[in-house]
Amino acid sequence: MKRQHIWKAVCWAMLIMPLLSACKKFLNVVPDNVATIENAFTMRKEAEKYLFTCYSYLPSSASVSANPAYAAGDEISYIWPFAASAAQPGGYNIARGLQNVTSPYVNYWDGLSGGKKLYNGLRDCNTFLDNISKVPDMTADEKRRWIAEVKFLKAYYHFYLVRLYGPIVLIKENLPIDVNSEQVRVYRQPVDSCFQYITQLIDEAKDDLPNIISNEIDELGRVTKPVALAIKARILVTAASPLFNGNPDYSSYADNRGVKLFSATKDDKKWADAVKACKEAVDLCHEVGLKLYTFKPDVVQFQLAPETITQMSIRNAFIEKWTPEVIWANTNSMTSEMQNLSFPRGLDQAQANSTAPRGQLAPPLKIVEMFYTKNGLPISEDKTWDYGKRYTLRTATAAEKFNIEENYTTVSLHFDRENRFYASIGFDGGKWYGQNYNDDKTCMTLKMKKGQSSSQQVQFSYSTTGYFTKKLLHFQSIVSSNSAVSIRNTPFPEMRLADLYLLYAEALNETEGPTGETLKWINLVRERAGIPSVQDAWTTYSKTPGAFQGKDGMRKIIHQERLIELAFEGSRFYDVRRWKEATELWNQPITGWDIEQSTAEAYYRVRPIFQQTFALKDYFWPLREQSITVNRNLVQSPGWQ
Repeated sequence: MKRQHIWKAVCWAMLIMPLLSACKKFLNVVPDNVATIENAFTMRKEAEKYLFTCYSYLPSSASVSANPAYAAGDEISYIWPFAASAAQPGGYNIARGLQNVTSPYVNYWDGLSGGKKLYNGLRDCNTFLDNISKVPDMTADEKRRWIAEVKFLKAYYHFYLVRLYGPIVLIKENLPIDVNSEQVRVYRQPVDSCFQYITQLIDEAKDDLPNIISNEIDELGRVTKPVALAIKARILVTAASPLFNGNPDYSSYADNRGVKLFSATKDDKKWADAVKACKEAVDLCHEVGLKLYTFKPDVVQFQLAPETITQMSIRNAFIEKWTPEVIWANTNSMTSEMQNLSFPRGLDQAQANSTAPRGQLAPPLKIVEMFYTKNGLPISEDKTWDYGKRYTLRTATAAEKFNIEENYTTVSLHFDRENRFYASIGFDGGKWYGQNYNDDKTCMTLKMKKGQSSSQQVQFSYSTTGYFTKKLLHFQSIVSSNSAVSIRNTPFPEMRLADLYLLYAEALNETEGPTGETLKWINLVRERAGIPSVQDAWTTYSKTPGAFQGKDGMRKIIHQERLIELAFEGSRFYDVRRWKEATELWNQPITGWDIEQSTAEAYYRVRPIFQQTFALKDYFWPLREQSITVNRNLVQSPGWQ
């Protein structure tokens, strides 16, 4: 009998090793001096370590190699071909059409090639939930809170997998050790069932979570009720979006039982559910004091120009820690690496020769053109902005001195743009506030043509496109006296209020159209950015003034507003996919300027960097062939067979 149980355990581990290894009695992250599950729940101190083990599986959103949103989309270009000393993110191979079934890049299903072992995380969450009641030295209220946190984490890990893989295996509980071989051959579940289970977990958790973190020294970063409601809003907007809601491309997607994994019928109730969830989240966020962030200059910075203050409000809304706009900041994902990869060399005159700043995160030209004009319109839509001459040269005057160096010749594309453009993008001739210069009248200018201070000086620390991601670098991160980079490290904001407002506007437009309530939430974000309301911008400056008055036109406006407001925050990768716009946007060449040239006339020529490739099958990533071989019930993602 013992031999039979041993054989079942071995078979079970082999069959679903990447999913469920509950036959083990050891943790992946073993708390200090705790060797078994039984000991882990004999006292509060050790149980708390297990709680933090459950948190430890949160994906590293600030990591270029771990977060597919940075490397696998079209928002960032990297050095190509890579120097031997520069690590190539796996997601970059996905962007180039090289994803595969043998050894998938950024594999979150198995926890390989940069992906975390989320299924192991789900197993540990289940183990925690099965055992937390045994801890003797805890109050009932504290147990309820910890249970709620882990239920939220279970929901979040499932959601993370659904966005990448579509139908997934739901790990509602760990399998016992004595299951038979058929029971361990688990199935992927229909996407509607996945979303229902994920939201069910959050609903079970939300009322036992605190509204705010009172013990900020020890607990900042842990889940609160506003976090749970805001993420639920994101989940339900995702479930209502075209990729998941009545997608005819997957009408034949079924497992070997004949169970359909996608519904081909659109369900408008999903948008109504999303509206309700967004409203509940917004109301609670306001109740606890969350609001859109605005920069308050200190006494040293009191003479800053109004446009500089607005741009700092935009930059710091993302990169400053614990602002009143941040709903959830992930303390397991700190931004130091991301900031260094965004740091141009040559910003600090005293350390102009330092090669410590990497400056590899380079926005392509298409992203630069995505931002609005100063009138809050797309550059091709504004009748006062000459779109046809955007690549011609122009010399800055005193009128542009806070955004472009006076008397500097750059391209017309850089003039008369909105504050989010200047807050987010570093460009040749552009002013850069911060980095040891707290006076916007004397702050540094990026000079990026060949031979200039911010151009390519070494093999791997430079921008491939002629642009830098200014938004991702904290203004107080500096190059220190020994030419090293000193980063003001901050936790990555997984969710901020502007994101929630725009989700709410999107859901309202899908259910009600462009009503006053729909416009209210997008206009709050635009007001902070210093641009006119949607109504004023389109009525006064647009070539198609009535575009915002219909649902389709308003949808397009909301989409672009999200892409701009949340640029470089990891949102675009998932938004473009859930809107089913990736086949259009991600089959375009990634381009920049000719950075090998030293004159403005030669530098400002559009240069292709690589051709991005995206096929229908890329909407949902493949499972590793080995996983399919071990468990034939795990049907492969469409197009990867």
